[in-house]
Amino acid sequence: MDKIIKPARLYIIILIIAVLTAIFVVTLYSLQIVEGAAYYAQSQDSISTTVSVPAARGDILDRYGRPLVSNKVVNDLTIDAQSLFEQADPNAVILKLTKAVTDSGAEYTDTLPITKEAPFEYVDNMTDTQRTLLSAYLKSQKLPDSTSAVELMAYFRKKFEIDSNYSSDDMRTIAGVRYEIKVRYVTQTADYIFARDVSIDLITKLMEQNIPGFNVVNSYEREYDTSYAAHLLGGVGLMDADEYKTFKEKGYLMNAEVGKSGAESAFEQYLHASDGQAVVTKTRGGTIINTRYTKSPEPGDQVELTIDLGLQETAENALASFITSNNATRESQNAAYKAMGDTKDVKDLITGGAIVAVNVKTGEPLCLASYPTYDLATYSQNAEELNKAKNSPLVNRALAGLYAPGSTFKPVTAIASLAEGIITPGATIYDKGKFTKYAKSESDYAPECWIYPGSHGYVNTTKAIEVSCNYYFYTVGDQLGIDKLSDYAKRFGLGEHTGIELSESVGQMASRAEKEAKGENWMVGDTLQAAIGQSDSLFTPLQIANYLATVANNGTRYKASMLKSVRSYDGTKDVFDRTPEVAATVSADQSYYDAVHQGLYNVANATDGTAYKVFGNYGVKVAAKTGTAQLGEGITNNAIFMCYAPYDDPEIAISVVIEKGNAGSSIATVARQVLDYYFSFKNNSTVYENENALLK
Repeated sequence: MDKIIKPARLYIIILIIAVLTAIFVVTLYSLQIVEGAAYYAQSQDSISTTVSVPAARGDILDRYGRPLVSNKVVNDLTIDAQSLFEQADPNAVILKLTKAVTDSGAEYTDTLPITKEAPFEYVDNMTDTQRTLLSAYLKSQKLPDSTSAVELMAYFRKKFEIDSNYSSDDMRTIAGVRYEIKVRYVTQTADYIFARDVSIDLITKLMEQNIPGFNVVNSYEREYDTSYAAHLLGGVGLMDADEYKTFKEKGYLMNAEVGKSGAESAFEQYLHASDGQAVVTKTRGGTIINTRYTKSPEPGDQVELTIDLGLQETAENALASFITSNNATRESQNAAYKAMGDTKDVKDLITGGAIVAVNVKTGEPLCLASYPTYDLATYSQNAEELNKAKNSPLVNRALAGLYAPGSTFKPVTAIASLAEGIITPGATIYDKGKFTKYAKSESDYAPECWIYPGSHGYVNTTKAIEVSCNYYFYTVGDQLGIDKLSDYAKRFGLGEHTGIELSESVGQMASRAEKEAKGENWMVGDTLQAAIGQSDSLFTPLQIANYLATVANNGTRYKASMLKSVRSYDGTKDVFDRTPEVAATVSADQSYYDAVHQGLYNVANATDGTAYKVFGNYGVKVAAKTGTAQLGEGITNNAIFMCYAPYDDPEIAISVVIEKGNAGSSIATVARQVLDYYFSFKNNSTVYENENALLK
């Protein structure tokens, strides 16, 4: 019988084990005896620090995945406190660092809320964050809250061992940097970013001069991929005290940047990135010998807006071109009028305007253009000038501008009077030119139709909208009453929140309650004026566009939202997809809406329609309404225009408001430029796909 283990095989196994044991013993001897002293010295001579690993904030894209706001990688300088305070004179090193940074044209971070020059005082515009940090520092040093700026500077000189040979300016510079280092240690906030987005030339210069005490780290900075949509995109900045109270519960560090306005603020929950942490081990010479991540950085999500960048560009350019060219013409004409002594024809210059386009079938804003505007990329440099500008370029007129709707309100009066049985679509009213129902004498109030002393003759609902007959709407509005008229206006979303995530003005629909709240009595004349879009009614361009889309939808009003979808940072995961949300329904017989639709169609297509010259031969059938809002004696009227298209299957609704634009019919060309782009782009076969996005 054969042996289970043959001797030859056993000898081989024993030999292998012996060789491996010998290798192990030799290696262990080398590590512990031969090189042990060197490794021990290296371990004693290394420094381990915990550092933040920045994560990129989420990108903002348009509805087709085109980038609006993204990030760029920049070089920041941080203070290496260990290295700095090992120097014989760390204060001298600080002065070298600050001088090198300022000489390069960059700025270093100094938020110490004390004036830069003697006599030292606390700054007047101290932010909440500065106040919070200062309070924390004083408490940590057991200094009273009443400590004056001069007393604190004296404390700094002693605490930081700032030699008396240093000037007061140098002392303030040194104290500012050392305060930044110390206050972060006290409050346990993120690293002190000494200088942001520095040039390679500066880094090279610091290294060539062998200036110690700093590290170069990569971080991210917002990059604007378009100069348009400034009012919508918004900006980011450091948190104030109130914001910190909210965001600290979500793990934000005190010096984290958050969205301050626009989409950056509205969609902070998606865009926010969570920085990681790593333990970095370096030799005393600065060589990194090990990096161990204790928390991975988490980039923010990609936020896709409902805005069409191309449409936004078109709208903003159309506004700017119309306003600047018209103002140039008016200046020339006004000079000629004044030279002739003619003051009645002098027109005010246009001060601003807005264009809004919404998707009729979903309520999504496709563009929200406001003029004048500004460039987000240069906002920080121009902030003071922009804030002081008389024409308020920082105001988003599309969402915050409030305007009387003028005759664009008349479809509301028409639907309300038909639905409430005041009149039928085919019934006619004879336009007498002057509405004298409440006039007992020649001097009593009797509002006139705009055509007076002429007349529109007999008009029904459709014709009244087509020719914008004031007399017709005075008559039905008077019988309808302000309470029911106000109710219908609110159902159409006028004077109500639209649901958009950005800051918006609510405006107001003229009403009995609104006037009585001011201690005034509601008069019959107020009802008559409200019926034609005057009185105290004030709406935003978005509300007007949304209301028109509701008419185009035969009474279905959608909630406005700028958020289309959210994807993970790499585009591989769906985080959020919006579905249209009905906000309200204005129920009325279809024949009533048909009568209004036909009237709006005639405005753009009948030869006597006020928008016929612009849309009479247009390739797509358009329904429209012009409006002129009176601002008072001697003030040029606001011009308002709204339209939807295609007439037989509405897709897009547009509102245009031009401050002191004079007449609604004169601004129809601005809306046409938006429609030109919309339908040409729609018919273009080019399809935009977001890189790394899920295809559906």
